[in-house]
Amino acid sequence: MSNTYEMMFILRPDLTHDQVNKQLHKYNNLLKQNGAGKVSMEIWGKRRLAYQIKKFQDGIYILTYYTGDGTQVAIIERDMRLSDDVIRYLTMKLDNKFQFEEKDIPELQQSTPVISPVESSVESSEEDVSAPEVEESTVSEDPTTEVDEETQPVPVEV
Repeated sequence: MSNTYEMMFILRPDLTHDQVNKQLHKYNNLLKQNGAGKVSMEIWGKRRLAYQIKKFQDGIYILTYYTGDGTQVAIIERDMRLSDDVIRYLTMKLDNKFQFEEKDIPELQQSTPVISPVESSVESSEEDVSAPEVEESTVSEDPTTEVDEETQPVPVEV
């Protein structure tokens, strides 16, 4: 039975374009040689990591979809675990209803955008921040208040 898998892996940010393309071909061929049906890869580009991984702040994200019987998962994850170029990977089994089209291996171009996290601008935080207007309350200004005897604290001997 053929299952559909989604795999995201992150390559080191200091790899050259040729090295990234070599990694894409390597993992595509590894999947095909081990019986994967359709394979589709998409380069998300260089992005800032949520936290430091192996002393890297950025990484090159690659999204991969493939179909197979499950034996490919262990094989490709073992290869990624041993590779110094892959800093993180995750494979998920998808619902069989998920469909994707097989695509040729994308080539990383010199113009692949570097996407950085959204930073809040100082201008937006300096907008007019005034205290909300407080309406005068209708509470009487009589300083004496009645307190029930039941609510008063009772002294306890120690």
